[in-house]
Formats: sequence, structure tokens, C-alpha cells
Amino acid sequence: MDPARRAMIEGYKPSSSRDRDITSPRRDPNNRITKPARPSSTRPPARLAAENRTTPGNYQSQDDLSRQFVADEDKFVLKQSKRKADIRVREGRAKPIDFLAFNLRFIDSERDPFDDDDGDPNIQVPSPEAVLKSLDDAQLEELDKDIKSYQVLETNATNKEYWKALLALLNDRRQKLNPRGPEGRAVNSVASDIDKILEPKTYEQLEALEKQIRAKLRSDEPIDTDYWEELLKSLLVWKAKAKLNKICRSIADARLQLLRQQNPELAEAATAGQVPTSKSTGFASVSSKAPTADSAVKRPSPGTVALAGSSSVAPVNTRFATTAPEDFSQTTKALYEREVARGIGENEEIFTAEEADPSAVKPKWADKYRPRKPRYFNRVQMGYEWNKYNQTHYDHDNPPPKVVQGYKFNIFYPDLIDKTKAPTYKIIREHGRRRGETFAPAGEEDTCLIRFIAGPPYEDIAFRIVDREWDYSAKKDRGFKSSFDKGILQLHFQFKKIYYRK
Repeated sequence: MDPARRAMIEGYKPSSSRDRDITSPRRDPNNRITKPARPSSTRPPARLAAENRTTPGNYQSQDDLSRQFVADEDKFVLKQSKRKADIRVREGRAKPIDFLAFNLRFIDSERDPFDDDDGDPNIQVPSPEAVLKSLDDAQLEELDKDIKSYQVLETNATNKEYWKALLALLNDRRQKLNPRGPEGRAVNSVASDIDKILEPKTYEQLEALEKQIRAKLRSDEPIDTDYWEELLKSLLVWKAKAKLNKICRSIADARLQLLRQQNPELAEAATAGQVPTSKSTGFASVSSKAPTADSAVKRPSPGTVALAGSSSVAPVNTRFATTAPEDFSQTTKALYEREVARGIGENEEIFTAEEADPSAVKPKWADKYRPRKPRYFNRVQMGYEWNKYNQTHYDHDNPPPKVVQGYKFNIFYPDLIDKTKAPTYKIIREHGRRRGETFAPAGEEDTCLIRFIAGPPYEDIAFRIVDREWDYSAKKDRGFKSSFDKGILQLHFQFKKIYYRK
């Protein structure tokens, strides 16, 4: 029998140290000889984790599978929503959200090229701001839900900024349509002048100004918190507009690039602004079930094109047409910006309490000249009155409420036809009240209208002010000023201080 087989049958008996070959390695069960470990990988952990998930034998956890399923489902829903929007725009039954989504497709890196249509660059769609201005509050509420749906599903950074900016403008539009009582209307009147200050600033300038305003609000210095908060609120809206305009410019560039590939001659004509006017798209009402005749998409002829964000876009449907601002001359603009650059003092606020004068009539020269409203930049001076009552009940740590102490009117008339006649002003007291009389209840002050009158082509303009006695002294700090020079009517005055004798 083979010796090895016999040893296996009889039982293996370990050899003693004397039987071991001295040249063989020592066999110690506590110190086993193993293969050397593989060199460590230099790949990043994220890549190793991804490879481990895809390597056979490595399985995803239930949480990973759930997250992946939700992400794929969101991606599919977003893709289908964009595809439906494109189809509705092409077929002339688009809703407002469809126009907003269709504009974005030209810079969408995740767009499926198979969903493109050769005629897409020729379809005229309204600008995002025109869409918002054409809707009422109920339609804006519906659009708010649609925008949030896109915002939640989007993963592209630029697309998310686009929807975020639109949502900010939509909320601002709804707030303007529904001012919150008298206080809201007063805030909106101040916001109109704030908008004039912020409108010419770039996105970078707005960002720098935002940092300054936030720092001022965080500081301990005494400031008019309501004014600075309203300024910050308006600034965020203008930042959204600037961001949206930037994205729209990139959309226009991408659209023009696509058009150059299809029709270079038409692209050059669009760039030069020589594109003929053509009909544009409309959209079906949100609440309507069937599109109306004027909401059908009119595909332009091969010789027409509209580029988003381009100044050469043909006029859109009247429903989207924005009300053109009054055409102020360059001289007026320069005068206004110069006055705005002076800023407001520590105890001043922007004053825009403009009111319609019930006694105003249509000027006789209205048929000869187009009436226009003069531009203005007014300030109201606020301060404390330390009369005996306030001295008794208040101190400098707990001051009394501020009261109106004066006004500074700056009204611009650079284009007067007859420059030899200076504009004038007139005080109007209602309900038969005369100067010095008071009809106001206790604790309140009477008000009156101050009406500024100029010749053609300017309309009369009126403001409501506190009716108190003016201080006509020539003191530097309380000086009265009434002048008309270089097209600017300046009326600065403060009220007389009332001193109580013992």
C-alpha cells in the first residue's frame, strides 16, 4: 500500500520538530503566510462607490433604489411637461406656462434633440414680462403653481434661476394688483420712486447695493427701517429682472445661432433689425377649455423671425402689449438723475402723494400739443416736535412720533413751449375751508392740495400736503426757496414752529 494512503487511514500524526526539514519554513498556526495585499487605488471615493454599485455582486440598498426611482420619475415627468408645452405652442393652444417653457428650450442642455422642430426658431412668443402683465390675479395664481412645478423638477442650474426669477416677478405683480389697504397703497407710491432709482443699475451694482442695505439694516444706527426694507424688497425684484434679462439674452443668442445654421440670410436680417412685421402667437385663457380664434398660433412665413430678447421682435398680440412709458426727453432724464444723485437727507423721505385735482379741466391747447405729465422728485421732511406735551411724556431715548415739518418739490419742465412764463403753484382747500380754519378731529391735521400749473405741453399736477403755516424766513436751515431755473421748478419750505409760552 502506498505509504501516504496508509498514513491517511491510520490518522495523520503531526511530525515533531525533529522530523521537520530544517530548510523548510516554520509552520506556525498563529503566524500564517498570506498573499500580499493589492495596492490601494488612487481613484476618488465617489467613483469607487459608483463602480461598487455597478459591479456584479454589489447590490444597492433599498434607500438608494428608492432615491434613484424618484429621480428617474421626476426626470421623466419634466421631460413630458416640456414636450407637451412645445406641442401646444406649435399647435396654437398654448397656456402662459407653455410660452415660458418654450423660450427656455434653446439653452436647455438636457433637451432631447429629437423633440426639436425645424420651424421652432420662427415661432414668435411673447416675452416673459409681457406674459405676466397680461394676466389677472386668478391666472397668476394658476401660473404660480405651474412655475413651482417646473422649479421643483428642474436640476439644471440656469433653468432653476430662470424659474426663480419668474416667480419673484410674479409675486411682485400679484402684490401690485392687490395692495394691502391704505398702508399698502402708500408703500406702493414710495416704491414707484424707488424703482426709478434702481432701474438703470446693472446686476452687479444691485448686488453691491444689496450688501450695503443689509449691512445698514443689521447695524445699530438710527434709520428709517420701513424705507430701507422697502428699498431692499424692490431691489430683489430688480435683481430678478436683471437675471431674467441676462438669461433672455443668452436665449436670443442661441436662437440666432440656430437660425444662422438654417437660414443665414434671415439671421443677418434679424440681427440688423430689418425683419418685416408678422403675426404672433397668442394663448388660450387658463380657464377656457377651447382656444379662441385669436389665440391660434400663426406660423410666420420663411422671411420672418422673432428673437427672444431682441429689439427687432415684431409686435406681439395686443393682449401681451405692454403700456409704453411716457416719452420723457433726454434733458428731463438728465435733470431727474442729477436730482436723484443728491439722495435724501437723514430726516427726509421720498414724497409721491400725487392726487387728481377734481377742479382740473382739459387744457385748451390739448388739440395742438400732446399733454404730458411732468416728471418730479420730491422729498418730505420729518422730525420731532418738542412741545410741552412731548417734553413731559417723551425723552430722547423714547422720542415722540415724527411729524411732517416741510416739503421739497422739484418738478422738471425742460420742454416748455413758452419759456418766458415760469410755472406757478396754487393751494386748494376743500369743503369751503379757509386759511387758518381747521376741520380735522383732535389729534389730526388738516390737509390741502398744492397744484402746480405750467403751460403746454405739460399737464397740471397736484399733491396732498399738510396744511400748516409756512416759514418764509431766509434762515439757512429753514430757508424758503421758490425758483425756476434751467427747466426745474423748486419749491422748498418748512412749517413754522409753534412755541408755547408759560
